[in-house]
Amino acid sequence: MTAASRRTPASGGLVLIIDDVRPLAEQYAYDLERLGGFRTRVAPGGAEGLDFLTREVVDCVILDLEMPGLDGFDVLRAMEHGEIDVPVIVYTGTGNFDRCVEAVRLGAFSFIDKAEPMERVVQEVRLALRQTDLRERLDEMEERSPGASPLIGESSAMVRLRNEIGRLADIPSPVLVLGESGTGKELVARELHRQSRRSDEAFVAVNCGGIPEGLVDSDLFGHDRGAFTGAIKARRGAFERASAGTLFLDEIGELPGPVQARLLRVLEGGEIVRVGGEQPIIVGARIVAATHRDLDTEAAKGSFREDLFFRLNVHVIHVPPLRERGRDIDLLAGHFAASLATHLGRSPRPVSESALTELRARRWERNNVRELRNTIERMIIASDGPALDLGHVPADLGSMATGATDPRAGSAGAPTAVPLPADTADATFQEQKRAAERTIVLRALDTNDWKIGRTARALGLADHSSLIKIMNRLGIRRG
Repeated sequence: MTAASRRTPASGGLVLIIDDVRPLAEQYAYDLERLGGFRTRVAPGGAEGLDFLTREVVDCVILDLEMPGLDGFDVLRAMEHGEIDVPVIVYTGTGNFDRCVEAVRLGAFSFIDKAEPMERVVQEVRLALRQTDLRERLDEMEERSPGASPLIGESSAMVRLRNEIGRLADIPSPVLVLGESGTGKELVARELHRQSRRSDEAFVAVNCGGIPEGLVDSDLFGHDRGAFTGAIKARRGAFERASAGTLFLDEIGELPGPVQARLLRVLEGGEIVRVGGEQPIIVGARIVAATHRDLDTEAAKGSFREDLFFRLNVHVIHVPPLRERGRDIDLLAGHFAASLATHLGRSPRPVSESALTELRARRWERNNVRELRNTIERMIIASDGPALDLGHVPADLGSMATGATDPRAGSAGAPTAVPLPADTADATFQEQKRAAERTIVLRALDTNDWKIGRTARALGLADHSSLIKIMNRLGIRRG
């Protein structure tokens, strides 16, 4: 999920109140719902609050500093350690505002006194949500700025890709973007939007593979108040939020069958009905869908609707894998070395010729451009010298060029299959797929010390919220 798709409203967001004094916390929750229109949850302590933050998508936290066990400072440190990027408002009843100032130094958005009028608390929550909204809008503007064009490369494959995008940018029909994981399918979708006459309208991206099955309808089509338990107010779905802009449906091959049928009706009729609603709503967003799957084969097997496939398959863009863009590796490596150094607070350093030779030898079959980016980030962190050198190239990159061997790894670099649990041998395809996904996510979490934000980036997800949704869908929780 990207910034445009998860933008937090000034009201209606989910506020988590972490306080060991239950009556006070519940009174805060009641008043925030009544006066601010927020959704609320209450956690009776720091440990419970952290557990909730790793399981659910929260828009703002109100945190008591004085609690037994894990106090507010412990929670702030744990959120920073786990890279859980949610604005926190701390409050105290002791009148010791020096502690509140210390909490702000640890990353809290602001602080209030428990005796403050609730109108002031509501205003503070709205300010926190608006700051999040502003930061995400700025990120989106930077992505759309001419100087930040994502399609870097001079290879013939990239020239063809840019020409194809220019040819299709202004057509209103759906476009299907195909390519391996990590090739930049969302960047292609954003470039289609940027070059179109819709560029001043919204770009909304939805990761169809990262939404729990029970929430797909609500995320895409919205819901009316009372449509299901917890639907305390109406919510616009992705189609409505995209309005006359572009709706990007990433990993569309992961959509459940019933949702595929409803999506087909939207493409044919140009209108939606919210979950629990009756009134049709006309929508005008242009659809760009993407997948790494072979939808033709999936349709033949019956796991993807053939009629929906034909609807989407009118205009197709194939994004080339990095191994077909050999001459672009130098450009990409130099771009990542400069941009990531600034992001990581390091001085920009060039990539040495010996390191580039090693990078060119890799086939990058695991995660393509995203894998190269992550590799350069690891090299920057590992290096203190004047350049990123051969010795800084990680030895565990995976597959290399055919016949090549990594002398540091001591083995040929053939692609490694994801090991499945032994008890899936007789399982169905869907069961084995779920088991493989669990293995991938658990391995990434273990590798990254269960830091949600870092793991999300390592897996190429948009943010920590996307990973939390996938973990919920797969039933993954830290023991």
